[in-house]
Amino acid sequence: MGYPSKRVLDLVLVLLGLLITFVPMLIVALVVKLTSRGPVLYWSDRIGRDNRVFCMPKFRTMRVDTPAVATHLLGDPRHFLTPVGGFLRKTSLDELPQVWSVLVGDMSLVGPRPALFNQDDLIALRTTAGVHRLVPGLTGWAQVNGRDELPIPQKVGYDTAYLRDISFRLDIKILFLTILKVLRREGVSH
Repeated sequence: MGYPSKRVLDLVLVLLGLLITFVPMLIVALVVKLTSRGPVLYWSDRIGRDNRVFCMPKFRTMRVDTPAVATHLLGDPRHFLTPVGGFLRKTSLDELPQVWSVLVGDMSLVGPRPALFNQDDLIALRTTAGVHRLVPGLTGWAQVNGRDELPIPQKVGYDTAYLRDISFRLDIKILFLTILKVLRREGVSH
């Protein structure tokens, strides 16, 4: 689903982005490894297009003994953060390895954020709305309109609006707004 050049846009921008972020990604990987026990990357089971499960990489921000649930379901998420985890989340640097998922086609730059495999309520609402037919994205319309602060029905409302209005112009707008949100560190939960 999408416009004809969406995959081309994804590949061109990801390859350009890798040129810019390669050295910072190496530095982040080294810092994660030196400041906490466990692997540098955390591979999360996520729901992709047509509700297919795929593994999405992120720089690990939580301790290795953290339960595999959405952050908002943890009693005190800060208790599980690694020494650099809060910083990586606030700056969204933990998201950089997801470019791998874009390169292999599991994700797009723009689309609904992929649900965790156990977010049954979100998955069900997206399926009912037809959003499950979209390739999930690094960022999306819901991300730039509230991110972690949105209740699930409102998030699906934004996802549905994106499905209805998907275009090159909207994707560029979302990418631009995402850069602004990241620079301002808006809408990020611990």
